[in-house]
Amino acid sequence: MIPSSIDDGGVVAHGAPRRRHVDLGDPDIAVHRESGVWHVDALTPLQPFPARFTDRLAAGARAHPDRTLVARRGSDGEWIRLSYGVVLENARRIGQALLDRGLSAQRPLAILSGNDLEHFQLALGAMYAGIPYAPLSPAYSLVATDPAKLADLIGQLTPGAVFASDGDAFARAIEAVLPPDAELILAKNAVPGRTATPFARLLQTAPGSIDARNDEVGPSTIAKFLFTSGSTKKPKAVITTHGMLCSNQQMLLQTFPFFGQEPPVLLDWLPWNHTFGGSHNVGIVLYNGGTLYLDDGRPAARDFAVTLRNLREIAPTVYFNIPVAWEMLAEALETDDRLAATFFSRVKLFFCAGAGLSQAAWEHLDDVAIRRCGESIRIMTGLGMTETSPSCTFGTGPISKAGYVGVPAPGCKVKLVPVEGKLEARFKGPHVTPGYWRAPHLTAEAFDADGYYCTGDALRFADEAQPHLGFMFDGRIAEDFKLDTGTFVSVGPLRARVISNGAPYVQDVVATGLNRHTIGLLVFPRMDNCLVLSQLPAGTPAAEVLSSAPVRAFFGNLLDRLNRDAGASADGAGSSKRIDRMLLLEEPPSIDQRELTDKGSINQAAVLQRRAALVDAMYAGTDPHTIVAAPHA
Repeated sequence: MIPSSIDDGGVVAHGAPRRRHVDLGDPDIAVHRESGVWHVDALTPLQPFPARFTDRLAAGARAHPDRTLVARRGSDGEWIRLSYGVVLENARRIGQALLDRGLSAQRPLAILSGNDLEHFQLALGAMYAGIPYAPLSPAYSLVATDPAKLADLIGQLTPGAVFASDGDAFARAIEAVLPPDAELILAKNAVPGRTATPFARLLQTAPGSIDARNDEVGPSTIAKFLFTSGSTKKPKAVITTHGMLCSNQQMLLQTFPFFGQEPPVLLDWLPWNHTFGGSHNVGIVLYNGGTLYLDDGRPAARDFAVTLRNLREIAPTVYFNIPVAWEMLAEALETDDRLAATFFSRVKLFFCAGAGLSQAAWEHLDDVAIRRCGESIRIMTGLGMTETSPSCTFGTGPISKAGYVGVPAPGCKVKLVPVEGKLEARFKGPHVTPGYWRAPHLTAEAFDADGYYCTGDALRFADEAQPHLGFMFDGRIAEDFKLDTGTFVSVGPLRARVISNGAPYVQDVVATGLNRHTIGLLVFPRMDNCLVLSQLPAGTPAAEVLSSAPVRAFFGNLLDRLNRDAGASADGAGSSKRIDRMLLLEEPPSIDQRELTDKGSINQAAVLQRRAALVDAMYAGTDPHTIVAAPHA
């Protein structure tokens, strides 16, 4: 049911801008409550799906063998394109080569490097042969200075073969962690003193028993191992089966029927060692006969120009990115006519991944779309995770705003269980993992007695009087805490509010106050933007930038605005939203110290543990970068 004042796209109908049409699935859900536990299920049943993830590759090779499946720019600037027919043939050859080497779930293929054409073909070849592969974050090899974390992942996997795109770039990691019994496969450049198999040699393998082996692959066959980000504990290897991937893509197709009406075109950089880039986005293309253009750009000052160049040439039908990239893109779209003309020519949906888009950024993006193409483009969010391959809920209901994660996708069962004053989201369905590899105790801890996966994420109804409208994200339960007054602090919404109001000068924040009287914030500033704000010359040390009058004035005003909006608590014991002080941090979060996960999210517990002395100094008022709120009236 959709309120009459809202049209089918979620925009208020009276006097609102026209929204570009996009076919969405039925958002109706069934809701009932039993003994304080909510059960929420999609009314639309999940339709049949293939037994193997590579079945869609084979079908595409038969139906449109010459259509580009994947492309990446070469060194000459031209796109190197691989068709469905070529990728299938190469996958069969690679799969045969991996079978010949005796690879299996016990000795899988590990991939150290990031998104490229070789990685893409290796992944499909392994899956075609029923051999799991594990894409590992390149940051563990190229950024981290301590190989211990990478060594732990390799130890969990015991791979029979390890691939890296470039022997020069990955030499240090290979020397540190390559098992003596694992074959090294390289796309280019040898590692001195190491025997390696060139990737090209795999493509020379003649297919033999590979098709018969592919016939044995089924929904329960492991397709890959994906490691969790380690934002709360050390990374775990999530078992991802063919059935999980296929069922989740069918959920997506029924949620977004337009994927099947026009072959989707994606330009994407999101890393394949994460479920969103490697399962969700690659899967959308493969499952629906589309084309994936690999974007070598990144949402960073020195790399985003590559993304903009690609978007001036490639017009996506749907575009996925993380919040900071959406903010950067919105700014570029305002001034770049060619970029805007290409980008808006056929895009039907925007999707924000990885974290929530702030309301301010949401409204800015919508405003830019309306001014540039005369239509509002639907901005979509949802809730998913590595263990659910990844998608569970989508904002296909009538609400369109930051924090709305919508309703369950067809086939997904949701249970909301009261935990520490919130409602924990728990999921069940064919898209949910059977568990963690070689960790039965962790698997047992992750599921409740009814077989629902316990996420640790909290949801609340967007409107308690109308539960069929779906959910708002309500933070991570493990991050919440109580002040010494007994006041409960909900960290997720607080953090989102600070980042939204602090744009563009706040990268991330960590809330403090456990067993203290007031809330504090450790603030990781966006130093490039703070430098501009400070009006100091390039190369000025971070300490001077953060001590400058303009920067301190901004953060002082931010603190006042946040507290003015939060108001006072009813009992006078201290508001659960009022922030007493903040500390601007000179040092960015460290991946080596587990403060930063490989996907760029903050590990709150690691930051608080490592920077405990700074927290003490903030509350004592002895750190010069501390900003204290005005006295509470």
